[in-house]
Amino acid sequence: MKDYIAKAMTLSGQVRIYAAVTTNTVEKARNLHNMNHTPTVALGRVLTGIALMSQTLKDERHSITVQIKGDGPLKGIVAVTNAKAGVRGYVYNPAIDLPLNEKGKFDVKAAVGKGYLNVIKDIGLKEPYIGCVDLVSGEIAEDLTYYYAYSEQIPTAFNLGVLIGRDGTVEAAGGYFIQLLPGASDDIISKIEKSIFSHEPVTTLIHKGKTPEDIINMLFPDDDTIEFFDNCSVKYKCYCSKERMERNLLSLGRKDLQEIAEDEKGAELQCHFCNSKYHFSKDELLSLLKSQ
Repeated sequence: MKDYIAKAMTLSGQVRIYAAVTTNTVEKARNLHNMNHTPTVALGRVLTGIALMSQTLKDERHSITVQIKGDGPLKGIVAVTNAKAGVRGYVYNPAIDLPLNEKGKFDVKAAVGKGYLNVIKDIGLKEPYIGCVDLVSGEIAEDLTYYYAYSEQIPTAFNLGVLIGRDGTVEAAGGYFIQLLPGASDDIISKIEKSIFSHEPVTTLIHKGKTPEDIINMLFPDDDTIEFFDNCSVKYKCYCSKERMERNLLSLGRKDLQEIAEDEKGAELQCHFCNSKYHFSKDELLSLLKSQ
């Protein structure tokens, strides 16, 4: 199944829901970063979450960045998306792994630890919008749910999951993102909560071949007013290039760039998001100095 997001309005326009399959995207991230199981699950949840969040952007030039900093061994997670769910991300420590927790699940909570979550939205204004909340669980879905409730005052529910096979590959990944629109009643909130807890884990559904549309219909089985909109594909996409790396070098300032240029071997920069490496010879570095 290709990775994509299904979008819908339901309950007479009082609820919007996005559901996604992101298996291939998360597997690509695992390969790019050579991650162990627990980091794969942690980053996979964030990549799925931010892909779903991308559908709230109104312009394809806009972007969302999620930063998680914790005192656990994973140390931190960064993910970025554009409005078309072109996502990329990394964890600070991809090599760690932890025993399963008491429920037999990957212990993302212990890997992340206590800390905070930043959401940075660049929506074309002079300054980006930055929302910051403390981590409430480290499990990612609960933390993103809390961010929307606390920072944006929007009743929201996330369900995110990553299923790892015995060989370490990603067998299923995805989730859904439900938001109540203004005027939604308390009865609707109770109905949604009951529906969420009455179904199998989202990765089990995806592993069984359920599509994002299937998941939406399962969450609202008695609603004949579900209105689906155009799907959006999800891809792991990095935008690094040698030109971007040049700009990074120039941003260091003349003094630091001068010190780097003194090395006869030149300099090598590596992209955090895709691990691509870019080499700059001494002559290229000196040319950058002259351009300053």
